[in-house]
Amino acid sequence: MRQRLLIILLFVLAVVVLIAINSLAYVQGEDKQDSEMAPNRSSYNAGATGTRAFYDFLNESGYKVTRWREPSDRLLGAGGKKIGTFVIVGRTALAINEDEVKGLLLWVEHGGHLVLIDRRPNEALLPRSGAWEITTEFLDYPSFDVDPADQQQMIKDIKPSRPAQPTVLTRGVESVMPSRFYSEIKFFRANKAGHTAPQPSGNYDEQEAPSHSAGSKSEADASLPSAPVVHLNVGEKKLLVDYPHGKGRIVVLSDPFIVANDGINLHDNLQLAINLLSTTSGLIAFDEFHQGRGNTHNAFVNYFYGTPVLAIGGQLALLIILIVWTRGRRFARPLPLVRVDRRSTLEFVASMAELQQRARSFDLAIENIYGRTRRVLARYAGVDYNTSRAEIAQRVAARSALEAHALETLMRHSEEAINGAPINEKQAISLVKRLREVESALGLRMRSRQVKQNAQNI
Repeated sequence: MRQRLLIILLFVLAVVVLIAINSLAYVQGEDKQDSEMAPNRSSYNAGATGTRAFYDFLNESGYKVTRWREPSDRLLGAGGKKIGTFVIVGRTALAINEDEVKGLLLWVEHGGHLVLIDRRPNEALLPRSGAWEITTEFLDYPSFDVDPADQQQMIKDIKPSRPAQPTVLTRGVESVMPSRFYSEIKFFRANKAGHTAPQPSGNYDEQEAPSHSAGSKSEADASLPSAPVVHLNVGEKKLLVDYPHGKGRIVVLSDPFIVANDGINLHDNLQLAINLLSTTSGLIAFDEFHQGRGNTHNAFVNYFYGTPVLAIGGQLALLIILIVWTRGRRFARPLPLVRVDRRSTLEFVASMAELQQRARSFDLAIENIYGRTRRVLARYAGVDYNTSRAEIAQRVAARSALEAHALETLMRHSEEAINGAPINEKQAISLVKRLREVESALGLRMRSRQVKQNAQNI
């Protein structure tokens, strides 16, 4: 018993130690500071580089938002029909493969609204729009000494950006504050030889395009509907553009700081972010699959994802397996099994009683009990066992409150049953009961073992 108690206490101690270690490790992981060199743009992240504040605001304000946790090519399925706007923020933790790019762009061609918020978007997600090619260029690179939670460091020497022209995306926006690490968006018009020429300075809407020579006027007019539209400038550098792709549109914002937790409260950044996602009907889906939050596990695992519960469960399972394995291994010489003597004198008595009951030998059962009772009555009367029952009854009655006639009658009926008189089970039980009452009245109780044996004989 002491050995088992020691094992249980050691197991409980091991569990407590594992929980403490995993809890401390979990807290340390949560306290890890965000960095612009390796930002986490997930809507689950409440740190400076995350977008949880923006997502929670949309959700609590009544906008239909969801976290998309499947490959982007699934947008072509039944679930994608409910999605109106698909948002990819920052450089994702998982690369978007070729099939997902094709599926996503095909979804846009069918009328989807793709919003890319990144300083260097995936070039595969920036398809040519007619004769126009779109790209981005870094102006300043973040370093390890920059704290994304420090707004003053992030916007140092940067002036607010103002709308280039009144559009749907700049409705209600007076100024936007980007970070000093924003990228410049550039777009070019390819010539007949396949080379590109930079766009001249100036802003163009959907009805305007760069000037061309008279000989190429018809070609320029044909490409007007596909020209990118500039919505925000920082000086002469473009910060926000959008352009058509099939029946849908692609929006490019070159600074995730505007929608990040630490930058969305500056100037009209929140209003601009709302405009980017609310221009179409349907659900607003934040891409979480490529942020490493995909539905790659079952519901139970996803529920405890990011907590120490899964690690603790695995370690406990390993500990239990180790205990079972060690308990099942022999660590000394083999010992013979202990032999338990299960033989009992009651087995014979029980077997005989069962045989008598099946054979309906009630006379034999009464004989076993009456023989014992007659001996104790003769001893009580002070006579020999072979003395007549009348004399035994008179002597017993003289020394007790029993009637001699009733006792003699009981003894006679018992002897007649033993000698072959017909008797049924009910009568046999009645005789035994009366014999036991006589013994009880005279104080002639038998040992408990004998009582049990006699009871089994009935």
